[in-house]
Amino acid sequence: MKNRWKIFLSNALILSVVNIVMRAIGVSFNAYITNKIGAESMGLFTLVMSVYGFAVTVALSCVNLGAVRLTSERSALLEGCDKESWKKSMRQVIRSVVIYSTIFGVTTGIILFISADFLALRVLSDTRTASSLKVLALSLPAISISSGISGYFTGLRKVTKNAIVSVSEQFIKIIVTSTALVLIVPGNVESACLAVVGGSAIAEAWSLIVNLLMYLTDSGRPVGVILGKAKKILKTKLKDTVDISLPSAVGTYARQGLTTLEHLAIPKGMQRGGIPKETALAHYGLMQGIAFPIVMFPYSVIGSFTALLVPEIAGNRELNNTKGIREITEDVYKYSAIFSMCVCGIFANFSSELGSMVFKSTEASTYTFLLGLLVPFMYLDTAVDSLLKGMGEQVYTMKVNIFDSASGLMLVMITTPLLGIYGYILTICLCEIGNLTASIYKLGKVTGVGAKIAVKYYISPLISVVIMSIINVLIVKFNPISRIVIYVAGYTLLYNVITRKKIENKY
Repeated sequence: MKNRWKIFLSNALILSVVNIVMRAIGVSFNAYITNKIGAESMGLFTLVMSVYGFAVTVALSCVNLGAVRLTSERSALLEGCDKESWKKSMRQVIRSVVIYSTIFGVTTGIILFISADFLALRVLSDTRTASSLKVLALSLPAISISSGISGYFTGLRKVTKNAIVSVSEQFIKIIVTSTALVLIVPGNVESACLAVVGGSAIAEAWSLIVNLLMYLTDSGRPVGVILGKAKKILKTKLKDTVDISLPSAVGTYARQGLTTLEHLAIPKGMQRGGIPKETALAHYGLMQGIAFPIVMFPYSVIGSFTALLVPEIAGNRELNNTKGIREITEDVYKYSAIFSMCVCGIFANFSSELGSMVFKSTEASTYTFLLGLLVPFMYLDTAVDSLLKGMGEQVYTMKVNIFDSASGLMLVMITTPLLGIYGYILTICLCEIGNLTASIYKLGKVTGVGAKIAVKYYISPLISVVIMSIINVLIVKFNPISRIVIYVAGYTLLYNVITRKKIENKY
């Protein structure tokens, strides 16, 4: 168990470092794109990506989850087997996963390419988006197969391979997109959008090539496994991937479809409230192009851990290790609380400064501030969903997520004509709280670690944030970077002092 925990932590650390670097590059590049193409073009690009996001969801059809679950579960059962048993068993897993992903990826790509003109005219109400949708359609098979292979590596706890793919993909995307943006005519919204999506499509093709090379040189065994002499071939058929992935996929289709409609309804709702189309797109572009990237940037740290929770929990569940599952669940609550409350305080106190430093703009600072207050809910919700999927509760998470998306669509249609973009923020707030409540309730049922235990881990971080926020007001004359450093150092110190006091009082 200790060895597995060490591997888990080292993998999470590798992913954290890579994700931080990639997110930093991504946010900086996003800032460059926003400044280069303008808020209106960014809004149009975001609308294209909302439709494309649904197509990607169908192309993937939760193949990553199937690959992770199948690989990790079979790994738990193959301990002590010989090299040949591992190789043959894992070859069957990857064959099943690749066939599944190819079917969905190719089919979805063809449908999107054929329907691009119709979607541009009837759904997006802007014919300039048709060419971008056709280019993105070509990337869907590569995305689907890459996701399956990536899940295979995650199940084997070989995150270094995934890290290499992510890093190389990001750099290809930056090089191609930057070159294209230099060549286009300034002010041409359609060409600007096409340049950005073209860079993404080429990067996805590159990602598939690297993933295939990684698989061909892979041993088919998890890191740190001890080979034995036992011979055991675990058969895996296409049906096994279908049984795990498709139930989740159906729910994901519904959720992403509703989310796509929600995103399309945001600028249209603002227009119904009297806001001109260009202004509505600009506000939407600022929200999606600046506020969200900033708020989600720190998630790269905790996201590395949540990405590895599914195989870790699935392995413990396969071995009926109830104690291990409870310990992992409590650790998730604890470290999510410490990290997310610290981040929440940073956004609450420094939203304007962060916008100026990263995007050279304070236009989205209010959006960043409001979204920042939701960070503890958003970050924990993702972690809890990973725990539930590892426990085999993907159908429940599917139902919750569908209800969440349906509620979001209805709320957006009601609130955006009345409140503009703030109606969308209110919608996010209500849906996040509702989704998290339902997920924690279910997690408490299946693990015995529920809401009461979760809440206790958030008390000390909350007190620390409040105290440091008061101190930040008193040192407002300091430069922003110094204040952020003082805030983080003070938060860490206060949390440790408060926690130590609690332990002393308890004993």
